[in-house]
Amino acid sequence: MANKLRIIGGEWRSRQLHFVDLPGLRPTPARVRETLFNWLQYHIVGSRCLDLYAGSGALGFEAASRGAKAVVQVENNAIACRALKDNAVQLGAQQIKIQPLDVLRFLAGDAEVFDIVFIDPPFAQGLAATTCQWLEDKGWLAPQAKIYVETEAALQTLVIPENWQLLKSKVAGEVAYRLYERS
Repeated sequence: MANKLRIIGGEWRSRQLHFVDLPGLRPTPARVRETLFNWLQYHIVGSRCLDLYAGSGALGFEAASRGAKAVVQVENNAIACRALKDNAVQLGAQQIKIQPLDVLRFLAGDAEVFDIVFIDPPFAQGLAATTCQWLEDKGWLAPQAKIYVETEAALQTLVIPENWQLLKSKVAGEVAYRLYERS
């Protein structure tokens, strides 16, 4: 487990997270996380966050570090889940709960309401649009929920629920990222 990333803000600023080298696992780059959490700075404290396709856990740990009340990380890879649990223990992150499940299986279960959702699925598998629709259809979102979606930059259009409004979007290298608000 030589792969490391740093938390860039909040209580655990500069603390390192370790993550495993797995096919398709690509932590959200620091400059993208910095931009995202600048966008969310007035919404994160006290929020309930859902980190789907958690992978390295970069987004969920960053949210917890910056004051999220609760973070649920959903990841189906057992090795990645073990790393998430180890990082949570190392940080004393009691507000983080890890769900070792496939995201769509998780979303098919009993819905809880979240204020902020991070969606960073494996690229080129068409999971982003389906995940967005399931969040909306199955009752996982608070009325003004913020939804962050990270996809490959080559994806020209992303079909999202009609009641979601695009607030911000950027491209960094091969990554396109967008922040929506549910209305």
